[in-house]
Parts: sequence; structure tokens; C-alpha cells
Amino acid sequence: MKLKTALMLSLFLIPLTTLSLGIINSTGMLFTLYILSGFGMAGIGMGVMHDAIHGSYSKSSKLNKILGYTMNLIGANATVWKLQHNVLHHTYTNIQESDDDINMPFFLRFSPHAKKYKIHKFQFIYVWFFYSISTIAWITMKDFVRLFRYRNMGMIPSKAEFRDSLIKLIFWKILYYTYALILPAVFLPFSFGLVLLAFLSMHIVTGLVISCVFQVAHIMPGIEYPTSNEEGEIENNWLVHQLLTTSNFSPKSKLFSWLIGGLNYQIEHHLFPNICHVHYRHISPIVKDIALQYGIAYNEKSTFVEALGDHLKMLKTLGK
Repeated sequence: MKLKTALMLSLFLIPLTTLSLGIINSTGMLFTLYILSGFGMAGIGMGVMHDAIHGSYSKSSKLNKILGYTMNLIGANATVWKLQHNVLHHTYTNIQESDDDINMPFFLRFSPHAKKYKIHKFQFIYVWFFYSISTIAWITMKDFVRLFRYRNMGMIPSKAEFRDSLIKLIFWKILYYTYALILPAVFLPFSFGLVLLAFLSMHIVTGLVISCVFQVAHIMPGIEYPTSNEEGEIENNWLVHQLLTTSNFSPKSKLFSWLIGGLNYQIEHHLFPNICHVHYRHISPIVKDIALQYGIAYNEKSTFVEALGDHLKMLKTLGK
């Protein structure tokens, strides 16, 4: 984890620092450095802040809190993510209107219980564009929209807490845009439009990587989308629910798993979010064996490519 943290932070910060120094005069190098930073941004999101905000990076709560701010460092917000991901997604996985990871704008349908429109027939084609701009939407407006929505839902209990969260959100956004876009635009010998385009290319890389890795864990054929009864209860207990609504992929690829923060073991992550992801590959065979003993589905794809293919099929199915 220490090696990964150093690697991903360096991959994100060194290219941006180089750009801010104004020593680059090649358009190709401009885009190369931003794209490299995009991979670093994705690595921080998947392999550093994810564990830290779950409290599983370290036994030290203080260190987890500090490293959780790497989420803010890459333009998003740790407070909003914790509510969206830790609370809503992990508690209500694949439950329509409760799991914010499948609550999409009207033009995307990620649940068979969501309202269907004619445009959904083509979502398997245009979804990749929205995946590519997902982190741009995230850092510009989504965090603000969700912060206000979570306040209205009562998830932020006091006005003072909401005010402090909003002030910190604005501060971190300004800081991020300063070192990721404004300083390079000021000191580099390129037009602002070209620097902005390179900045967007960074987010296209990050958006595609993160969206594909996260979405193939839940928007898949064979995965269940439970509904609750009038009392808000679902049929299965929480542990079984996680097994039925989650899928693994690429269990034999150690390097790939290391690079994406163990997110190919989503089942184990959902069952044990307080355990660091470096242990998931050792836990996975035990979980699989016990699940099969009790006749509970253990959803798993052998490769990431196979998982992406099945994700595409599911998007088609949801659009029909």
C-alpha cells in the first residue's frame, strides 16, 4: 500500500508540477503529461482514497482521514463520496432510488426498475461518452448537487455541518483547478483552449478507467436488483444481498488487481469493506467456497474483457 500510494501520487502530481513550471513547449508532451496524470488520478481513486475513506487503509483513523483527503486532491470530495459510496451504495446495493451508483440521469437506465425511454435502446453506444466525462461532471457540479440532496435527505444533520462542508468543498475545488488547470495555462506557451483540451483528456482517461472498473461489478447479467416491500425491507439478509448484487472479474491477474486497488474482488470488498484490498485475493477462495456450499451464487468473470462484454450486453438488455 505504501508503494502504491507513492507511485499513484507521484504519477498524478509530478506531471502536473512539470506543467506548472512552464518548461514544456511540445504539444505532444502537454497531452502526454496530462494523460499520465489521469492514470495517476484513477490510481489514487481506486487504490488509495477508496481504502482510506472506508477506514481500511490503516489501523490509524488519523492516517485514514489524512489519506482520505487524496479524494479532494484529485478534484472530488471525501465527505460527499463517503455518503454516496460508504452509506448509500454499500448499504442499498443495486436497490433502485436508494443506491446512488445506479441512480442515473434519465438518458441512462442502469436498473430494470428504472423508467424506460426510447433513447435507452442506444445507451450501449453513447454510455462510453458519459463514462469519459463522468469525472468532469463530478468535479464541476455533481458534488454540489449531491451535497445539497444529502442535506435534504437528513444525512447531514446540522446547518453548521452543512455550511462547513460546503465551504471546504468550494475551497478544495478552487485549489484543484488552480494547480491542475490555471497554473499550467498561465505558465505554458500554449493557448488556454489547448491547455483546457489537454486537461479534459486527463479526465477522459480517468473517467473511462474508473467507470468501467466500478460498473462491471454491478451492472451485469445474472446480477439481482432487489426491491423492498412497503415496510422498506428486502428479502435477503445483508450478506446474501451483497453476493447476489455484486460480481468479481480477473481473479488470476495479480498485477491488474494491484493497479486497480483490488476492485476486481468487489464481492469481498462489499462483504469486508473494513479490510484493506491487498488481502482480498486471499479471502476470495474462502468466500467462494462457503457461498457455493450454501447454494448462493458467486458471480465472477475470468477476465476484465469478458466482464466489459457482459456489461455491454446488460446495457443492451436494459435498453430493450
